[in-house]
Amino acid sequence: MIDRNTNVQITDEALAFAKPMLAPVRVLNLYACLGGNRLLWENCEVTAVEWDEELAKLYQERFPNDKVVVADAHQYLLDHYKEFDFIWSSPPCPSHSRLALSNKGRTKSKYPDFKLYEEIVFLQNYFEGKFCVENVIPYYEPLIPAQKRGRHLYWTNFNLPRIDEPKNGIIGNGKDRVEKLSKYHNYDFRKYKGEQPVCKVAANLVHYETGRIIYNTAMNIIQASNVTQNSLFGDGW
Repeated sequence: MIDRNTNVQITDEALAFAKPMLAPVRVLNLYACLGGNRLLWENCEVTAVEWDEELAKLYQERFPNDKVVVADAHQYLLDHYKEFDFIWSSPPCPSHSRLALSNKGRTKSKYPDFKLYEEIVFLQNYFEGKFCVENVIPYYEPLIPAQKRGRHLYWTNFNLPRIDEPKNGIIGNGKDRVEKLSKYHNYDFRKYKGEQPVCKVAANLVHYETGRIIYNTAMNIIQASNVTQNSLFGDGW
């Protein structure tokens, strides 16, 4: 494996050996919802930001060791981005989705929420770590090129590997749909008693396997850089 930043060759075996000696990666998980993306992340200290207090409570129950902040994720990013090694952001998607356009004439028209692009441009230019901004495939041509994986677009500052998302087979409405989403995401969404529709909350989650692959890809780059900087390998590796 080659660290693109240093051009120093680091074997996968050496990196695996060094992982226990490395400090946990500091992660900011914005618009955290119920942490679908976060389920399989390891060796990290996570700060999760969620505006919905009920979702924040359930997230904390699911991940008791994470720091959960009830706040505006968009502003929190601006105020705290320097404190983290890896940032994941999943801004609200309804105003970008193809469903929004298909409902034209039946629901009130809305501007696309371009806070999505504010965060992408900001992270591209200000953040020195690795980041991933996730959203739906929009009804318009994306203003900034992204990497498509499954039903989502990902804006990152590293290359993503191929990701074969499990087929969700989600059809139907109401209780049937919630049950299928619960099985797909390995979480009982009936626990949610907040104001948002349960189906909407469930459909917003990134599958945990996708979250694991993207996180591990970023973490390997971060840890390889840290290993090189700390001279853990020496001449004998």
